[in-house]
Amino acid sequence: MEEIIVNLHMHTRYSDGGGSHHDITTAALKCGLDAVIVTDHNVLVKDFEGYFTSGRQKVLMLIGEEIHDQGRAPQKNHLLVFGANQELATYASDPQTLINAVKDSGGLAFLAHPNDPAAPTFNETDISWEDWTVKNYTGIELWNGLSELKTVIPTKLHGAFYAYLPALVAHHPIQNTLHKWDELLTGGNRAVAIGGSDAHASRLHLGPLSRVIYPYDFHFKAINTHVFIPKPLTGEINADKRMIYEALAAGHCFVGYDRPGSTRGFRFTAQGRETAAIMGDEIPARGGVTLQARLPRAAEIKFIKDGQVIQSVKGQQAATYITTEPGVYRTEVYRNYLGLRRGWIFSNPIYVR
Repeated sequence: MEEIIVNLHMHTRYSDGGGSHHDITTAALKCGLDAVIVTDHNVLVKDFEGYFTSGRQKVLMLIGEEIHDQGRAPQKNHLLVFGANQELATYASDPQTLINAVKDSGGLAFLAHPNDPAAPTFNETDISWEDWTVKNYTGIELWNGLSELKTVIPTKLHGAFYAYLPALVAHHPIQNTLHKWDELLTGGNRAVAIGGSDAHASRLHLGPLSRVIYPYDFHFKAINTHVFIPKPLTGEINADKRMIYEALAAGHCFVGYDRPGSTRGFRFTAQGRETAAIMGDEIPARGGVTLQARLPRAAEIKFIKDGQVIQSVKGQQAATYITTEPGVYRTEVYRNYLGLRRGWIFSNPIYVR
């Protein structure tokens, strides 16, 4: 399997972003990303999809969409749509109808920022996902960079502080989102977790101060989704797009916070009596299963079964857990960065049946 780094969920001037598609590709090439997925609000700007190069470097820009009901107040139930290849914003008034339309079109549907609190000081309303009766979606946005920012800016002074020291914001996914994901998984839902930047590159004005909050290149070195595809990217747009979206649909990916250190090289695998599995796969429990997590460098590793921590080791670069019990197994990895313990890696689960 080939590991590629994808940054997804970002906005341009075509909706409420501060930059252009060119700004995004320039930043992505600078940061060494393999692909980006642009998701402007309720508009599908397909013309920019393709490969962009600089010297020997190249990045694949894919175009999706973030769809929500603009007539609803507050505007909750945002859905990230990838690979639908058609405008589906007309279905936004009913989340299940929209999800069905995405599925019928062959696309992927991820519930965006499931917990996105209000930030009254900056006139930001709560735009969390609200309709949990929906089904047949691909997964959820487990870690959203902008949602987390809203949890630490109760005053304009806090906003100014984090505008100049943005690396201090990220700690881990919002706990309620993690708990909801585990609830979905243990309830029998195959919900793929992705990490999103929610990059807007917006300019904040506070009196005489003016600064771009979270420029694209800041995001691209932070919360990424690492995707495992069956072979290296070919340079042919449609073939590579298909590989990436099929891997995301299967859950062959993990969320990595790459600012404390690159998470490239992380692996979470399972070996059974007759078969092996990677993240997103199922494996039979019969005869026992050995789960293994391998890290690019030593950190704190947690094995989690059905939402409960079953093993935790510190200062290790690899750890194993042997089980004969069916369940949904995943891993979380933590390390220190800028003086605080930070979430570093959140794997998708392996389903032991």
